[in-house]
Parts: sequence; C-alpha cells; structure tokens
Amino acid sequence: MKTLLILFSLLWPLAASAQTSETGSGTAAPQMAAPLKIGYTSLGYILEQMPEMKTANNQLTLQQTQSQNEMKRLQTELQTKYAAYQQRAAQMSEVIRKDKETELQTLNNRIQEFARTADEGIQKRYDQLVAPLLQKAQAAIDTVAKENGYTYILSTDSGTNALPNLLYAPKEHDITELVLKKLGVSVTPPPSTGTTTPPKSNNPAVKPAPSKKN
Repeated sequence: MKTLLILFSLLWPLAASAQTSETGSGTAAPQMAAPLKIGYTSLGYILEQMPEMKTANNQLTLQQTQSQNEMKRLQTELQTKYAAYQQRAAQMSEVIRKDKETELQTLNNRIQEFARTADEGIQKRYDQLVAPLLQKAQAAIDTVAKENGYTYILSTDSGTNALPNLLYAPKEHDITELVLKKLGVSVTPPPSTGTTTPPKSNNPAVKPAPSKKN
C-alpha cells in the first residue's frame, strides 16, 4: 500500500504538468465552418441569349446548307448513272459493265466520305465558334458567384431525354439574370432548361459529338 502511495505521488505532478502545458499551449477550439451558399443557373439558356451565339448559329446554318446541297447533287448524280447502267447493262460487254460498276462504286464511296467529312467539319466549326462563348459565360458565372458569396453554382441543364440536374431550388438563388447583366445581355425571362446542341448531321447514321458545357 505504501508503494502505491509513493508511485501515485510521483505520477501526479507529471500529469498535472502535462495538463497545464496542454491548456496553456494556446490551441484554439475548432471553429464552425462557414455555411454553404449554393446558387444555380442554365448555361444553355445563357448561351442562347448571347448575340455571339446567334451569329455562330447563322454561320453554322450556312455551312450546313452548303453541305446538304452538295450531298443532294452527288446523290442525284449517282441515281442518274445507276438508272442508265440498269437500262444498258444487258447490252454492255463484260469489260464496259465492270467499268461502269467500278464508276458507281467509286461515286458511292465518294458520297459516304463526303458525308463523314461534312459532319466532322460542321462539328469542328461548332467547337471553334462556341468554345470562346463557353469560356466567356463561365467567367461571368465565376465573377457573379464570388461577388455574391456563393460556394457552389449548380446547373439546371439536362442531357438528351434526361431529367434536369436540379429538381428544386429557391428562386432567389437563381443567378441567371445576374450573369446576363454581367455579360451585358438584356434579360428575356423565363429561362429554359434545355441545352444548346450542334446542328443536325447531314448523314442520319453519323451523329455530331455532344456540345462542351460549362
């Protein structure tokens, strides 16, 4: 018993000293994190309202129309030559018939290649025109978020045949009008939740790649 009392008397000053050191170290109590402030907007709607986007759409429509006209011309040429081949095939020699078949196949391959390159050209042009607008819109969103103390900005846009990403939010946290004002664009509410998509493909079998949101 005396041994335990002696041991306790030795350990007690050490424990008290450690507690005093820990208390006096100046360690501050953990602070509560600042509350989150979350806003939302539609990048697709913002792009639709930008005058530059309307100009881009006009350029894309012109390029698409030119491609469609050339495609129709090539298809008409193929149909005409194929009809002539069918009418005269029975009277053709084997050599001439093979030459005509090769000509038709070459023209058909040319049409398929044109459809592919035309679609790629339109998609590339779309990316070239829209990428700077996406950056401009994103910069405005970033500025509005910082000026108004938002921690996060969510998107109300949705993919093809998909539900919107945001199903409910208070109207006062919709920053769309603030972003449009920052861009110098007049507001035309109400905003839609649809996304801006590239023009339709000339070839139904070839779909343009999806657009790069913000």
